[in-house]
Amino acid sequence: MTPNVYSDKTEAVLAVAEEMTNLIKANNAANQTTVLGLATGGTPVPLYQELIRRHKEEGLSFAKVITFNLDEYSGLEKDHPESYWYFMHQQLFNHIDIPAENINLPSGTVAEDEIEAHCAAYEKAIVDAGGLDYQILGIGRTGHIGFNEPPSDDSTRTRQVILHEITRQDAGPAFDGVENVPSKAITMGVATVLDAKRIALMAWGESKADIIAATLKGEITPDIPATYLQSHKNAQFFLDQAAASKL
Repeated sequence: MTPNVYSDKTEAVLAVAEEMTNLIKANNAANQTTVLGLATGGTPVPLYQELIRRHKEEGLSFAKVITFNLDEYSGLEKDHPESYWYFMHQQLFNHIDIPAENINLPSGTVAEDEIEAHCAAYEKAIVDAGGLDYQILGIGRTGHIGFNEPPSDDSTRTRQVILHEITRQDAGPAFDGVENVPSKAITMGVATVLDAKRIALMAWGESKADIIAATLKGEITPDIPATYLQSHKNAQFFLDQAAASKL
């Protein structure tokens, strides 16, 4: 894979936003839905800000958009400030014209004995919506996409996972200490992600340079789940120069 490398993340974000805008506009014009797979964390925030701007200033409508988020922490209520449901509404959904019934996230409060059925229902909902047209990804320092921690291979589907200690440490400041970070999450699987028609992975900064190099230059391995993107026919990495510095 040859990544798209930009002078800074602003240029990279504009490139991804333009792809998404063109897809949504084309489907809107054809009276068809657009199914987006969305990510959380700091990486996609500038993208969401640009999509909000295009909605408010250029009239980009999300009325026919259906979204599925990659993951959610287990044990967090929707109104918890670190839940991904709360994050997505604060960072995107509250500012665009997407119908509430078109928003889909895994539940952080589903009972343990209902998790398997909940995950199967999430997979079915994606299929029933027509599959993911465009999946946004970030990447964790463990090489996870979504919360697919190593080892995760391309047979995995939506499920509950145990979070890697590095992942929990990275989330620690937001939770006022790693001891407050949930130990489990529900995530789309690697196979679920790979089913998307188009995948855009974004990464910014020197802290992502090592894992980006390992992902793009190494063999496909469950020890770095993001390497499975090498096998996708329409996956692309959008990087700033710092994230691409070790390629």
